[in-house]
Amino acid sequence: MDILIKNVMLNNETKDIFIKDGKILEITENSTKKADKIINGENKAALPSFINGHTHAAMTLFRGYADDLPLKVWLEEKIWPLESKLTDEDVYWGTKLACLEMIKNGITVFNDMYWHWEATAKAVCEMGMRGFISGVFIDMLDEKKSEKEIEENIRLFEVSKKYAPYVIFALGPHAVYSVSKKSLEWIRDFSERHNILVHMHLLETREEKTFTEEKYGLSTVDFLNSIGILSERYIGCHGCWIDEHDSEILKKTGSKIVHMPVSNLKLAVGRIIPHFLFKNKGIKYCFGTDGCASNNHLDIIETIKFSSLIAKFFTHDPTMMPAKESFELATKTAAEIFFLPQWEIKEGNAPDIILIDLNRPELTPCFDIYSNIVYASNGYVVDTVISMGKVVMENRYVKGEEEILKEANLKAKAMVKR
Repeated sequence: MDILIKNVMLNNETKDIFIKDGKILEITENSTKKADKIINGENKAALPSFINGHTHAAMTLFRGYADDLPLKVWLEEKIWPLESKLTDEDVYWGTKLACLEMIKNGITVFNDMYWHWEATAKAVCEMGMRGFISGVFIDMLDEKKSEKEIEENIRLFEVSKKYAPYVIFALGPHAVYSVSKKSLEWIRDFSERHNILVHMHLLETREEKTFTEEKYGLSTVDFLNSIGILSERYIGCHGCWIDEHDSEILKKTGSKIVHMPVSNLKLAVGRIIPHFLFKNKGIKYCFGTDGCASNNHLDIIETIKFSSLIAKFFTHDPTMMPAKESFELATKTAAEIFFLPQWEIKEGNAPDIILIDLNRPELTPCFDIYSNIVYASNGYVVDTVISMGKVVMENRYVKGEEEILKEANLKAKAMVKR
């Protein structure tokens, strides 16, 4: 499909952008290219789309169901009992709702870990997004469960090929306390053999750190390093309790991290990711929303603002994580972490593109667009979304959104009553 965006702001200049099958072929003034789709870019700014580094998409169905509770109570008495009732249909509509919300917030790529893998994959394809989709690999240190999980992941890896190019299979070991050493070693080998990302919760709580010290006699990061699972394909999510020693190992192995300030603050896990360490060590990291049961909102702009403010607050340095830097962590750096194409709007590149509505009070005046987006706005400023060369939202409308809202609401209410 050929798309021509006319008279749009790009790097403070008015330009036309011509896109063919997702690739930017021309950026110029007054383009004469013919296109299947012409978009009026007046009073709009073109930017690369956002990437959500970690979520549990179908948990949109749990939004607002179990708030303001201690973590253990929240998990064991509210979330896990509901998750045991989930069906393919539930996850399908919950994921479609998540995709709808993410598109509305300018997100076109997300990294997911949840149950009912194929239901998630089907929803992602239909919504026209990219999803790095991993199942929840949990064996609770049980050898028989380990064998079943390995079998299932091999099957899903093969099944995933029919959902390309929208779905990319990832391995999803839940955490060190829920996945055995033997399983982690298999994941290491399978990841290396097939060049697959490993998506894992890492040091979200102090209890996780204590677990590996007691069971393996090593810190969590030292343990993972000792079995060779840390690599450029490893993506650790949360990282709240990472220390300087851990960060040195993560840097050396090329491992990546996803920061989720909103979820971690809401669940009061005790600490927040040490941005200054990652910056000093040169460790790549991006942002994630986590699931809607713990964040409630799939708005990455909100997450970026929290991250920037927290980095400033804890270092007593107002220059820490400036707006453009934090924006690029959610776009350019995130794309590098997930081995995506160059995520900048330049000729020859193939990023997904969003158009920001500049004709809004909170974006007026516009001395610095990055400052306005990070500090003054939320996802509602996104007007148009182009994902993989196709327009998936225009004038803030996504095709089929009415049905998604209706069905997801029905599924959520029915699930709670089961």
